[in-house]
Amino acid sequence: MNTITEILDSMDYGPAPEDSSAVRTWLESHAEGFGHFIDGKFTMPGNGFDVIEPATGGRIAHVSQGSQADVDAAVKAARRAQPKWAGLSGHDRARHLYALARHVQQHSRFLAVLESLNNGKPIRESRDIDLPLVARHFYHHAGWAELLEDEFPGAGPVGVCGQVIPWNFPLLMLAWKVAPALAAGNTVVLKPAEYTPLTALAFAQIAAECGLPKGVLNIVTGDGQTGAAICGHAGVDKVAFTGSTEVGRIIRRQIAGSGKKLTLELGGKSPFVVFADADLDAAVEGVVDAIWFNQGEVCCAGARILVGEAVAERFEDLLKARMKTLRVGDPLDKSTDVGAIVHPVQLDRIRELVEQGVAQGAVLHQGTAPEGCFYPPTVATGVEPASVLATEEVFGPVVTLTSFRTPDDAVALANNTRYGLAASIWSENVNLCLDIAAKIKAGVIWVNCTNVLDAGAGFGGYRESGFGREGGREGMSAYLTYPGPKAKKGGEAALPEPQVTPHGDGTGEGIDRTAKLYIGGKQVRPDSGYSYVVSGSKTAVGLAGLGNRKDIRNAVEAAHKAKGWGKATGHNRAQVLYYLAENLSARHVEFADRLRSLGASKEAARKEVETAIRRCFWYAAQADKFDGAVHQTKSAHVTLAMPEALGVMGIACPVTQPLLGFVSTVLPAISMGNAVIAIPSQIHPLAATDFYQLLETSDVPDGVVNIVTGLRDELAKTLAQHDDVAGVWYFGTSQGCAMVETESAGNLKQTWVEDGAVRDWMTPEGQGRLFLERATQVKNIWVPYGE
Repeated sequence: MNTITEILDSMDYGPAPEDSSAVRTWLESHAEGFGHFIDGKFTMPGNGFDVIEPATGGRIAHVSQGSQADVDAAVKAARRAQPKWAGLSGHDRARHLYALARHVQQHSRFLAVLESLNNGKPIRESRDIDLPLVARHFYHHAGWAELLEDEFPGAGPVGVCGQVIPWNFPLLMLAWKVAPALAAGNTVVLKPAEYTPLTALAFAQIAAECGLPKGVLNIVTGDGQTGAAICGHAGVDKVAFTGSTEVGRIIRRQIAGSGKKLTLELGGKSPFVVFADADLDAAVEGVVDAIWFNQGEVCCAGARILVGEAVAERFEDLLKARMKTLRVGDPLDKSTDVGAIVHPVQLDRIRELVEQGVAQGAVLHQGTAPEGCFYPPTVATGVEPASVLATEEVFGPVVTLTSFRTPDDAVALANNTRYGLAASIWSENVNLCLDIAAKIKAGVIWVNCTNVLDAGAGFGGYRESGFGREGGREGMSAYLTYPGPKAKKGGEAALPEPQVTPHGDGTGEGIDRTAKLYIGGKQVRPDSGYSYVVSGSKTAVGLAGLGNRKDIRNAVEAAHKAKGWGKATGHNRAQVLYYLAENLSARHVEFADRLRSLGASKEAARKEVETAIRRCFWYAAQADKFDGAVHQTKSAHVTLAMPEALGVMGIACPVTQPLLGFVSTVLPAISMGNAVIAIPSQIHPLAATDFYQLLETSDVPDGVVNIVTGLRDELAKTLAQHDDVAGVWYFGTSQGCAMVETESAGNLKQTWVEDGAVRDWMTPEGQGRLFLERATQVKNIWVPYGE
């Protein structure tokens, strides 16, 4: 023990152990092991696995391995409980969530100690960050339950939610998922991480203690097989997963075509951008919170420091000096800054990645760490952009440091990742910060702060960091559904094979006009060299190009070149769409005649064109009115929720009502600033190919709308597989829906798939905010505000 005089001389901390006796007594009372929590009670302990204390490697509990029968029982209990739970008033559900929040607070010290014991994170973090946020989520969502009918009129619960959570924030991730699900009237089957199940089991006891109805919350412990059984269960209506991108891909493929709702919060490789005019001391403290918080086991950790060249040397010196002061050791010591790595398997992975980085030229600067499951705080310099340390999620206390010269360089480096979860920007120039915030492709942006989280703001990523949001209004929406059109019996029929040989029926008019593809603002012949017959009500009415993979590739390239469209103001986009409506109106007779040639009656053709004109007006009106919000967060920040375009989208348009289906799907996408590769109606594409003449005369920039005719499912598959496509909409067969969702897993693009026979595009079903929400993703920007 240090003496007072020694402490005053060294400014060192003495040991400050947390009393863990209450938690260890509770664990001893379950020495025989833990069962699952199903239908309001615990099952008898079964065969399973040991849970270890990362700091010591000692066994602290034994939990059961969830079997298919356990999952079946949990889903059955949740299904049985769901109608009654949803039938409660919002106020009654709010009372239950409020009770959960209060009981979490009443047991907060117990839960904090248990979390640190099981996970290895410092007790100060569990006590002062995790547990207050857990309570905050239940309080916040008690409010949503109370206000549900007013704030989300017409919405209802999804049903039974299967939830799989990670080991880095075990109890907080439970709160993030359980609270909104219950507030919306859903019931839950949750699997905690194999390494860290104990606070979830303690929470189950708390839920029973405060009277949560049986079957509303079910917790099944186990490994990945248990999680797969939950996600793939036919009785689960929504899957919510937080974890690795690799597992996220597996889940996307596993449930493709099932109709389940899905949200994925996955990995990250977040940039931490420090400009030359930043407060360097504050930014160094930001790094401590960004990468050494929770041992770097944070999906949004600022793992890539990008610092202005003019201050890079000074910043590196400050950072190394600060790193040396970090205390690594016993998580239950209140003086510890960096705790234990969660498991030896994870420690081995960190070491392996760092060794690869060193072999690729990285130079390590490290603090110290005790023996055991600990890893020292590490700064890696000399790291090339393609190095494993710059590209792979290490999930440990390892950060790279790279310099940049200009703001454009900083943006290029920041976006040089397949992830897009978060970013942190440091500068005394708020204009610069907000400019860079708009350019970085990430779902959460922190300005002069980092790792600031709150239940009142959405959290989630772009690209391979997943899709969907947790927290805030958008997070609540993820657990709600609205009445919509239902698939008709049998769904859309398979499309006939196109005829690519000469039809020879004598219906030509001498000079034939073959509809070309429309790519990059130009009419182009298909790469295949083939055209196919477009039939009308009685005879062939023309030919359309048979597009292929190369045509899709060219269209995607052209769409990416149309970057200015997404940067245009909503007002400017609206003017273009109004002009489009004006030109369509001027040629309404021509378009109606085309529809009649394809088999529509005179009256049906007239109505379809008139409705298409109204759609142009409606989406023009929405272009500058579909906007964001300022979230009410607990901290002193203005938290801006900004809807942004997905980027480049592929759209397989409906087969029926070929003009209106094309307009109703393409226009909402481009009104929000996206560029589109559209696959028009396979059997009647000529209404869409006529439309590109309007695009050419309505100031629509080249590449904003690209039209590739041909085999819908073949072309849609290519779009779904393309890594430079951010979203795909598909209206077709059930088999096609499953195919698009499966193939989208490569870069985890956002998809909207629907039976093509579901919607009547002539009715209000054919337009609405749903289309705009599907065409955007929300970026939450945290800007310091007030004191």
